[in-house]
Amino acid sequence: MHWQTSRFSIDLSTPKVMGIVNVTPDSFSDGGSHASEAAAKAHCEKLVKDGAHILDIGGESTRPGAVALDEAEELGRIMLVVRHAVSLGVPVSVDTYKPAVMQAVLDAGADIINDVWGLRWTSAESDLRGESVVAGHPRCGVCLMHMYREPATMQIAPMEGDVVPQVREFLQTLAFHLEFIGVQAPRICIDPGIGFGKTVAQNFALLARQQELVSLGYPVLAGWSRKSSLAAVTQTSLSAVARMDVQDRMVPSVAAALIAVQNGASVVRVHDVKETVLALKVWAAVRAQAETTISTQR
Repeated sequence: MHWQTSRFSIDLSTPKVMGIVNVTPDSFSDGGSHASEAAAKAHCEKLVKDGAHILDIGGESTRPGAVALDEAEELGRIMLVVRHAVSLGVPVSVDTYKPAVMQAVLDAGADIINDVWGLRWTSAESDLRGESVVAGHPRCGVCLMHMYREPATMQIAPMEGDVVPQVREFLQTLAFHLEFIGVQAPRICIDPGIGFGKTVAQNFALLARQQELVSLGYPVLAGWSRKSSLAAVTQTSLSAVARMDVQDRMVPSVAAALIAVQNGASVVRVHDVKETVLALKVWAAVRAQAETTISTQR
């Protein structure tokens, strides 16, 4: 399987690590440590050195309760960083849901649009739609994510019931619609949206039953890095969860990434690139040995 993007056809026969670059002052995960242009550019370079196969640049936090930005402010944060990242030799994804931002970063050479809204967001000020931007581009990749409600409200009243078939149907509908309007299937990736309007139990159900999403035939991107659900299952009390620093979620994050890959994910979106890359090398060595053993027994 390959993921077609603007400049690259990404070979997904081995799992790929997408490194997160938050050009934000209010990210839940890194507290604005890469908010300046210089810091964000340097972080892009570090993640590539650490082994990131893809860079994912975002200028607006989508944590629960986050305040939305206008298009001009978001572009002001990310454009110079995107242009720099495009020069580093790896595919560049931009985490945005605004059509005007999508158009600008694709014009600047970005390869992938990674949209938490699944191209559903519309602006009161513009008739431009995200699906039109993506469909109008000849090759760009797109990642469609499932989000219940919106960042300001998604964790106030999360989803109910068995989320796996609900998420599966939602993503299938979005992907089929994109194909209908002219976006070829190899350009499409799907993301179950861990933490976006789901309970802890629902998030882990999506991980345990991830193959039900893989069966749709699109690459699955898993975004577990530093999510609060990891703190919830590794700490013994609510107060301990609240005290757990996001930097201390690295080991659970790597574990979740490995399980996601084992369950069929093609891409893992992570903050801790170096650690995840090393862990996946161990996983790959074990898989290669297992395949060799099976081959010799036939």
